[in-house]
Amino acid sequence: MAATKKSSARIDEQIEIGDGTTNYVVSIKGDFDWAGARGRLGVALHNAATPRKTSPRMDEIFDGDTVYYGGFAEMEGSWGSIRRDKAEAHYALRAPMNDPEHVLHQVAQMRQTSKVGEETVNGTTAVHYRGVLTHETVTLRMAKDVRAKVDTMREQIGGLTVYADAWIDRSGRVVRIRLDWPMGAAGVKTTMNLADHGKPVRANAPDPGKVVPMPTVGGPLSG
Repeated sequence: MAATKKSSARIDEQIEIGDGTTNYVVSIKGDFDWAGARGRLGVALHNAATPRKTSPRMDEIFDGDTVYYGGFAEMEGSWGSIRRDKAEAHYALRAPMNDPEHVLHQVAQMRQTSKVGEETVNGTTAVHYRGVLTHETVTLRMAKDVRAKVDTMREQIGGLTVYADAWIDRSGRVVRIRLDWPMGAAGVKTTMNLADHGKPVRANAPDPGKVVPMPTVGGPLSG
């Protein structure tokens, strides 16, 4: 994870969310530079049963310690903003404002880690590792009300297991991450692919005159 944070990559992430009846997919694609603290992501939400239908979409720009979000027709070219360290997660296995650095931080804390073997990921040879995440790691930077619900669920069923997988290439960088939280007929699974390590990333903050700072941000697109 430390080696990956010194570089940049193209992000292609899918978050599959199911409640036993309906399944949704959040797609996150773009470029992110951990070392330069910048990136640009496009986020879309659609029903897994109708993947080709028009879905809600949001654009994000990461610049230093701020993340900007926009792209909505009703915002008429303006952007909202929030400090990255103030953003919170409002759903299970979601990163605050879809921040890829948060995902790396969580996976770096996996426990009971074992080596699965060598596999090919998007044409790249990688070593597959598997472990689990602790409750503290799963609820890291989770909004207080959401964490309370997760705590209650954990008490009712006597524990929750979240599995973590990481694929590391021969240069010691992450090429795929998977987090899986099965909950009976329901569940959440996040798969993030990282490619083109070291590619230049261009992401410029919006015009300050078009930005409205926000104390909190929530919703299915922002996480």
